[in-house]
This record gives sequence, C-alpha cells and structure tokens, in this order.
Amino acid sequence: MREARLGQHGTALVPSTLSARLEAHPDALRAFRSARHRFVDGERIDMGRLAAELGVDRTSLFRWVGNRDQLLSEVLWSLAVPTLDAADRAVTTTGAARIVGVLTRFTADLIEAPYFRVFLTREPSRALRLLTTTDSDVQRRLVAVVTTLIDEESSAARFDPAPLSAREVASLLVRISESFSYADLISGEPPDADRARAAFEYVLRPSVPATPPPSDPTAG
Repeated sequence: MREARLGQHGTALVPSTLSARLEAHPDALRAFRSARHRFVDGERIDMGRLAAELGVDRTSLFRWVGNRDQLLSEVLWSLAVPTLDAADRAVTTTGAARIVGVLTRFTADLIEAPYFRVFLTREPSRALRLLTTTDSDVQRRLVAVVTTLIDEESSAARFDPAPLSAREVASLLVRISESFSYADLISGEPPDADRARAAFEYVLRPSVPATPPPSDPTAG
C-alpha cells in the first residue's frame, strides 16, 4: 500500500510564519492545540477567551500565533492534512483515476465534516476569504498538494497534464472542488461531491484524436 503522506507536502511547500513557529515554540503549539480543539468542538475561536484560558494576555497570544485569521488558517489546514492522507490511503487506482478519487473523497469529507459546516455557516465571508482566495495559505497549500499528486502520476507516466502545466491543472481542480464544497455560500445550491466527481472526470478525461474522414475510393 502506498504511504499516505500526501497532505504533509502542503506545509513544507508553502510554509507560514505560524507553521514555523509551531515547530520551535511550545507556547505557540499549546495555543494552537487549544484553538484546534475548540474549532473541532464547533466553537468560535475567540482570541480573548483563548488568551484567558492559557493564562496570558492578548499581546502574548498574538506574539505566539499571530492574528485570528492566521490562527484559523493554520487550524483549517491542520484538519485538511489527515483528510487528504485518508483520501489518498483509500484510493488504490492510478493515473487520472487516482487524482479524481483523492479529490472526490476530500471534497466529500469537507462537505460532511460537521465542525467545518458550522464554521462556514457562522462566518461565511471569513471562511471564503481564508479558503478560496489566492492569498489564502489554505488554498495555496492545497494547490501545492494537488500539483504534487499530478507530478507523481506524471513522473510514473500514468497521467499527462499537457497542454497545461501540473500546477495549472491543479489550480483548476482546486477551483472545482471549492465550487462544489462551498456551493451553498457561492451559488445557493447544496454542496455535492458527486457533481464534483463528474467535473473532475470531465476535465481529466483523455483527449480523443479526431478521426479522419474515410478516403473516397473514387477520388483521384
């Protein structure tokens, strides 16, 4: 079985100030873990309450983990990592089918995660900004992970992203995932992993060369 550490590539390829701090500062890690626990429990991450829980002032907390958006972004990505790894572990196919399978499972898990839906419902504008903009660490990391996935299949000659680059295809696939994961916020439609799968398959289906017309035996 393939070692499923796909999600780990995101932070390594797109590090942040906070991700580096978590590696070196126990206080930052303690604050981050407390915030992550609150998020998974469906609670709003409030910097004042978090500082009080940790027994420090807000200035110290901000020095440890940055502002609320930075902390939320890191929490969101920390939850995406095991989700991506689980999706990759569950998929046994290769080539385009592997890419479709991983992204479909990841999209479905996002849609079904109760704490994630609570966050989207409670803070829709902030959620879309932290998850779907080009300045978002979460989106940039997800694009990097999907690029890695495409590169792995391309290097093994099981998938060819041409005429686009691997990163261009990855960006397109991430946008598709976002469109169906956050459909209720973007278009008012229900999120739908099955339609996401259909879109992934449509984009990644192999091109079929045009069949030349039959020659006319009477010509010439």
